[in-house]
Amino acid sequence: MRIPHKPPFIRGYTPLSPRSGSTADMLMDFGVIVLAPGDIYESESDTDERVWLLSRGKADIAWDDEKALSKAGATKSLEIYRPNLFDYSPWCLSAPAKCRVTIKAGKEGAEFYYAATDNPKSFAAKLYTPEECRSEFRGEGTMRETSTRIVRTCFDDTNRSESNLVIGEVIGAPGKWSSYPPHHHPQPEIYHYRFLPEQGFGLTAIGDTPYIIKDKDTILIREGEVHPQVTAPGYAMWYLWIIRHIDGAHYGPATNTPVFIEGHKWVMGPEDKIWQPKK
Repeated sequence: MRIPHKPPFIRGYTPLSPRSGSTADMLMDFGVIVLAPGDIYESESDTDERVWLLSRGKADIAWDDEKALSKAGATKSLEIYRPNLFDYSPWCLSAPAKCRVTIKAGKEGAEFYYAATDNPKSFAAKLYTPEECRSEFRGEGTMRETSTRIVRTCFDDTNRSESNLVIGEVIGAPGKWSSYPPHHHPQPEIYHYRFLPEQGFGLTAIGDTPYIIKDKDTILIREGEVHPQVTAPGYAMWYLWIIRHIDGAHYGPATNTPVFIEGHKWVMGPEDKIWQPKK
C-alpha cells in the first residue's frame, strides 16, 4: 500500500500511518513532527513506547532517566544536530511508556520522524548517537555492485531487546537496488522515502503490485509481502524503515527473518554467473 504526500510537511505533527482504520494492522503510529525555531514539543504515554528520529535541524531533547519514577525531576538532556539525512547518521531516542520527553527546536528548527506502539515492559530510555546507529555497505562485493547501499541500523534485538520495534535507514545509490534479493517476513514494516534532488523517484513492487515512489511517500508492507526496490539513475533515495515485532516472532536471526525468495538467492553467489553485456 502506498501513501503519497506531495506538499511540504506542515508545522506540528502530520500522521502518515495511524494505528486505526485501514492502517490499524500495522500495529504502530507513524508520522512526522516539524518544529519551527523555539517550538516546544512534549510527549508522555501510559501504554506506548515511542521513538523519535532526527531527520534535520538542531534541538534540545530531554527525557526521564531510569530513576525518574522514584526521584522527581530526574531527567537527562542533550543538544542534538543533523545537517541532512543523506550525509549524516541519525540521532534516535527510544522511550518506554510513562517516560516524559520534551523537545525544544533550535534556531533553524528541526524535523523528527515519530513512531509509537504498545509495550507494557519497563526499561530505560536511551538516545542512540550517530556513532551507535551502525552503518554498513550492504551488498558490497556481490551482484556486480548493483545492490550496494548504505544501511544504518539504530536499534534491533541485538541492542534493544526490550523494544517492540526495529528502526533504521537505507541510502539507495543512483541506479541501484535495495531490499534485495527479494524477501519477506511476517512482521509489518513501514518505509518512508526522501530523494536527492527532491524530484527524484524510484520503483518498488509490494507483492505483485508495482509502485512509483516519490519524495515523502510512505509504503506499508504487510505479512508475507515481498518488497524489492530500485533507485532511478541520477538520484539518491533515502528511506526510513520501521518493523513491528509480533507476539512470538521478533524480527531477526532468532526467527530466520527476513526470508529470501528461493529462486533469487543465487544472485548472492559468484559474480561470474551473472550475465554481462559485451561491447
